[in-house]
Amino acid sequence: MRDMQAQDVVPGCEQWIQPLYAEEPRRLYVSEEEVPYPDGRLIVSSTDLEGIITFCNDSFVQMSGYSEEELMGQPHSILRHPDIPRVAFVDLWQTVQAGKRWQGYVKNLRKDGRFYWVYATVVPNKRGGVIKGYTSVRRKPSRSKVAEAEALYKKLLAEQAP
Repeated sequence: MRDMQAQDVVPGCEQWIQPLYAEEPRRLYVSEEEVPYPDGRLIVSSTDLEGIITFCNDSFVQMSGYSEEELMGQPHSILRHPDIPRVAFVDLWQTVQAGKRWQGYVKNLRKDGRFYWVYATVVPNKRGGVIKGYTSVRRKPSRSKVAEAEALYKKLLAEQAP
């Protein structure tokens, strides 16, 4: 996955280096500016077994700030915001790889360095009882639940710090 580019981001972003599981660390630019989730929209995407994007709807493209061409074939973690602790994604992957549905609140990083919150539901796509990939549907989150998630994620990030 490629680094974010300084020319793509809004002014005032802070640079981060994000360690990733099986890849080289990635350079991010992060703003404190939130993009509100639009009313009445669903963000939908599908991935293969490794989390590589194989489908994304127009709402996903618009909210992420990336073009469809930039998203297709990329790891879904291209949207991973550094405020979300690794343990949250470990839980997500363990749950869906076990064939179960996962739901939770996620703070996503846009191409321009701004962010948006979603309430995500991720389900395994099964054919003949075999998991072939995953589909995620995201909707507008409750602001009170976002506040709870922020507090929890801050606590978990503090616990994972060396």
